[in-house]
Amino acid sequence: MQEELLQYYEKVKDQVSEEEFEREIEQVKENNADVEFLDDIDAAKQVVENHLGVDTSILSNPNDSEERPFEVTIGEEDSQDSEEITSDVSADEDTMEESEDYDFTMTEEIREYYDQVKDKISEEEFLNRMKFFRNENSDILFMGADTFADMVVKEVQNKEEEVDAISDRPEYDSTSIKDLEKGSRDKIVSGRVISISNKRSFKTRKGSEGEVCNVELQDNTGTMRCVFWTANMPLLKKFQEGDIIQIKNVDIKEGYSGLEGNLRPRSSIAHLEDDPDRFPVYEETITSIADIEPETKVNIIARIVRIPTVRSYEKNGKQGKVASLELQDETGKITYTLWNKNVELIEDLKLEDGDTVKILAAQASQRMNRDGENEISLTHWDGRIIKGEYDVPEIEQEFTPIGGLSESKDVSIKGVVVRLQDIRKFIRKSDQSEGRLRNFDVGDSTGSIRVTLWGDDTSILINKGDIVKVIGGDVRFDDFTESGYSMNTNFNTQITVNPENLTIEELDEFEAIREQLRPVPIGSIEEIDDDGKEVDIIGRILSVNDINEFQRDDGTVGEVRSVMFADESGKVQLSFWNERAHEKFVVGDAYQIENARTRLGMMSVDLNIGSGSRVIKLSEEQAAAMFIPELSTLEKTIYNPKKIEDLDEDEEDTIIMGRIIEMYDVREFDRDTGEPGHVRNIEIADDTGAIRVALWDNDALKDRNIGDPIKLQNPRLSLNRDNRLEANVSRATTLLEPSESELENLPSIDELLEAIYVDRTIESLLEDDTNVRVTGRIIEVNNDRPLRTRCPNCKNTVEEEDGGYICENCGLTFEDPEYLLVVPTKIEDETGEISVTFFENLAEELIGMTKEEIVSLHEDNLGIEDKLQDLNGMTIEIIANVSFDMYNELTRLSPKKILNKYY
Repeated sequence: MQEELLQYYEKVKDQVSEEEFEREIEQVKENNADVEFLDDIDAAKQVVENHLGVDTSILSNPNDSEERPFEVTIGEEDSQDSEEITSDVSADEDTMEESEDYDFTMTEEIREYYDQVKDKISEEEFLNRMKFFRNENSDILFMGADTFADMVVKEVQNKEEEVDAISDRPEYDSTSIKDLEKGSRDKIVSGRVISISNKRSFKTRKGSEGEVCNVELQDNTGTMRCVFWTANMPLLKKFQEGDIIQIKNVDIKEGYSGLEGNLRPRSSIAHLEDDPDRFPVYEETITSIADIEPETKVNIIARIVRIPTVRSYEKNGKQGKVASLELQDETGKITYTLWNKNVELIEDLKLEDGDTVKILAAQASQRMNRDGENEISLTHWDGRIIKGEYDVPEIEQEFTPIGGLSESKDVSIKGVVVRLQDIRKFIRKSDQSEGRLRNFDVGDSTGSIRVTLWGDDTSILINKGDIVKVIGGDVRFDDFTESGYSMNTNFNTQITVNPENLTIEELDEFEAIREQLRPVPIGSIEEIDDDGKEVDIIGRILSVNDINEFQRDDGTVGEVRSVMFADESGKVQLSFWNERAHEKFVVGDAYQIENARTRLGMMSVDLNIGSGSRVIKLSEEQAAAMFIPELSTLEKTIYNPKKIEDLDEDEEDTIIMGRIIEMYDVREFDRDTGEPGHVRNIEIADDTGAIRVALWDNDALKDRNIGDPIKLQNPRLSLNRDNRLEANVSRATTLLEPSESELENLPSIDELLEAIYVDRTIESLLEDDTNVRVTGRIIEVNNDRPLRTRCPNCKNTVEEEDGGYICENCGLTFEDPEYLLVVPTKIEDETGEISVTFFENLAEELIGMTKEEIVSLHEDNLGIEDKLQDLNGMTIEIIANVSFDMYNELTRLSPKKILNKYY
């Protein structure tokens, strides 16, 4: 074990063995593999802290009598890897105290600072300002009391920076760069500024934002990179390339390419006199692109020709970013690559194609291009990009009118996004990895062309109507596009959305195209007579139907869901197909729908929403900005709310609202396809009357209760076989729950039953009366054949022949018929008499036996004549409808409910 490691081990030798200590050191290094410059000493400190629970920076180190400050290192990986900024915190004694919420006291050290401004601020105010600065910089753990005191002094003295100003009196120091040693603290570093990198941002482990900048210094003995951190940023304004400076309070440690100096928050800078014996001559030589040699650092001045999209990559499990700019001067072109955090310079410096830049200390290298030829390129590491007005020849980027495109490579276009599709995912055949693509059409006054984006480019924020500039796409023949061509983008393609450097003529041309892209009023869709025409619409969902399956010609199963959609001008039915059918739609939600295709029907024009359509859910703020009315307003515009007594046959676009007053059993039936279906009748009422409603499938199976409020939007109104109006819930109908305000105007179930079920005498009954309450005594029961045999297929009445049955209606031959329980009766009150026929459930309730029991007796050649005869003299109270029997020319009661029965 190294001597310095042994000194740390001495602190914990009572808790771990040497072997365990070394093993824990390796474990710390493994756990912090992303911290590139973590050495054995750093790991040993962490092991001691883990065991003792204290910061090793306050423990005595025989080889370091100086205070050990907070250390941060920045490392760089190879040109394909991401740069990561990591922090290794070793707090001093002041920092440990300040980790708690406490007030500063006037110590001797702080008084030295206070005495500089004591005639301008009280002691209490001074200490309070120190506390303020501590709270403002709570994430910077290495700032101690002296730093905060110094900040207050500078504030009071109205200095420009909140760090030490540049000293006019440099200290004498003869230490050359080559004599600086790893691990030395609080050193002075002097040298000529060879390069200054662009500032880069980073996040601390606490999530706070920070900045870092690398400055390369050189004397006649060597070169050293010095790292400026957030607190040091104001110092960068005081020098430039070529200056000779002296930096105080620098800590030396191992870096990526040798020793590097890390500035402390209290580091300061002084300018030095030029001394040829100590410092080399600085020459900012500008190299022409044609003269760049590989494996050199060069300065160039060039114009940006192209800025491709920033792309992501993964290497060794780490994510990174890369962007390759294309530069050009009067001698040629070259690629300039930015990696990882450096790609942010494109946005930070607001770089655009056409800008002129000076690039200092770019690293040149040689590589083989896609054509197998050696090619020199530049990479940005510690250099600097300076955007400005430099003397570089103008480069006229050639843009081809879209209508004049033909098959060729490296083509550039400008235009408006006239059609946009969603991102599509696919599986590559080569390695089964997932890929992404996105298609959009770009148009100008001469035509349009489909453009395909791949990979990271699909994440570019593009909207229909945006102006785009595509530089460096490849045009190819395409039989599946209207123009016969399509454009593919590639790694070097630049896509700029809504560029700023457009001419007035171009803006006028593109604005005219954008005007044609506005959504069409839904009410105008009925006037379209072209099948498959694409339109855009905005509005709200009025109703959502269940998903229906269908079988394609090839035997596969497809799915479709119908949705009613409306704006203030009208409504239209949307058909969402396959995957689209499974999207969640809520009545009242606002949407913008692009690329919907018309489908001409017999009576209406519907819209198909397929894979090429875009369904964009809008927030209420977006809907308001687009002037989309609220759902309640649309309902009043599109539909006509009506009372039940005012309904007419075949009336459309109505809204009926009421409460359920009667529910019948769900019946199952077989469709023509062989699949089962379900139907259920319910009766609803408002304060004007009642109406029967037929519910189908999922609506029929849904749990409901007597008294539940219900709202029918656009039911189909028709006459049933009894010539009574009933409502059918069709595909165009939506069942909704009334709003709170609507419920306030709806009577309670008790109020409705009292109003609907009115007591009537037999004499007062009129043809077509409904829901009358009649009380009478049974005076006659027809006990002839209470069980009627029916065909199980078509329900037609059949008679037994030779021990079997043949249906004359559908031709079915069968042995086991279906039975219908029927009990015809006649009742009387003091005003008259009337026929009443009870079927099925009501007949069971009247007799007091189940149909199964009656069938069992029948099959045993036993009857229920005695049971039926006993009904004579029974008083019954029923709810019934009145109908006229044209065959027998008499009025009958069709009972719906037995309220009471007694003798």
